[in-house]
Order: sequence, then structure tokens, then C-alpha cells
Amino acid sequence: MINHQFLNQISMGSMNPLSGRIPIFRQARRKIREVNPVALDPVWFELSLPVRFRYFLCMENQDQSKLSFGARVATAMACFCRVLANPEFARQAVALLRPSPMAIKPVPEKPKLAELLPERLHASGLAVLSLLQREGRLIDFLQEEVAAFSDAEIGAAARLVHGGCKKVLKEYFTVEPILRDAEGAGITVPAGFDAQRIRLTGNVTGQPPFRGTVKHHGWEATAVRLPAVSPTLDPRVIVAAEVEL
Repeated sequence: MINHQFLNQISMGSMNPLSGRIPIFRQARRKIREVNPVALDPVWFELSLPVRFRYFLCMENQDQSKLSFGARVATAMACFCRVLANPEFARQAVALLRPSPMAIKPVPEKPKLAELLPERLHASGLAVLSLLQREGRLIDFLQEEVAAFSDAEIGAAARLVHGGCKKVLKEYFTVEPILRDAEGAGITVPAGFDAQRIRLTGNVTGQPPFRGTVKHHGWEATAVRLPAVSPTLDPRVIVAAEVEL
């Protein structure tokens, strides 16, 4: 345990052999006397005396609002020691470090994006429908009542629709079969198969692997080359009306 009387004598300068010859120690001694460390807690006094000397030796100037790096380190050490020795000081330090509600700046909410109208949200789908109508007259064919036409007439119209729609599909999409097996071929569906790519039908019981027959090989789009839809155009207009003059 450090002798308090010995420390008091050092702080007052009576047992400091360097205080009469080195001005900086006299300055430090005066500042310690002003602080009056004797009035502090005993444990705090024992731990903080060397820290106080370092604190004043690291001061850049008399204005304590501007501290050097060493002074800030010394202050941090002093606060650490006092928090351990003085519960009341620790409580005040916690209250000081806790940010006040006024100091916490509310996080500004991100501006909500304007909700798109359904026709703008699905403009690309309407563009595909427009292409199918323009090249294959698909909508005209589907909207026509075909009950009054013969099979030959329907077949001839379907040939035109087929050619135009195939042109659109080939120009703007690349599609490939999901399964390479021919329809009617036997196949084994392994465990862990992708249910989105392979749909099981018929009597589905037990656990995979399953043994079955290919009913349809499926299709997947491997590339899409749709044209950009201009925001100035109304995507609801699939095909414009024609007026001959």
C-alpha cells in the first residue's frame, strides 16, 4: 500500500529533488496543488498520482480545451481508475455516455417509389402480345368465332398465325427443351429433382427416385431479347386501329 503522507509530500514539493531545478516539474506540482488530490478518494489518489504528472506534462498549453494526444490518453486512464474506485462517479459517467434522445438523429425514411400502374408494371408482357398480334395476328385469330368456318378455312388461318408467331419467338427469345429425352421415352427422376422444372403426374407415391414416361419435354427460355418500352407510349395499346382514307 502506498504511503499517503509520502505522496502528499511529493505533491507539495518537499521531497522532490528535481522540483527546484526543472521548471516543468514545478509547473506540474502547482497544478496538482490546485487540484487538491488529497480531497479525492484514497484508492483514486493512489492510482492517479502518476497519471496526473503525465497529464500535465502532455498539456499543449494552459487552455485545457485543447489537449494533446498524450493528455487525452492520461485523461482516459484517470477516468478508468476513478470509475473502478468511485461508484457514484461511475454512475455519472454512464449517464454522460448515454446519448440523449435529442442527440439521436432520426433516420430519414427513404422516399417511397411511386406505385406503377398495372400496365406500366407489365409493359414487357404487353409488348410481347403486341408483337404476336403484329406478326401473326394472334389476337384476331383468338377473338374470332370459328364455329361458322370449316376446318380447311381454320387450318389456313392457323398456318398464317403459326408462321407469324414463330417469327416473333425466334427473333426475341431463345427457348430450349428442359428434358432432352423424346416424348414417350422412359426416364428416371432422381431424388432432389427441381419440382419447378419437372412436374410429376399420374400415380405419385413413395419417395424418389421415380420411374416414368416423358409426356412433354418442357421449355425454358435461355435468352430474352425484348425491345425496351418507351415511357412516352401507352403500353395498353396493343395494336393501333386503322382508318383508310
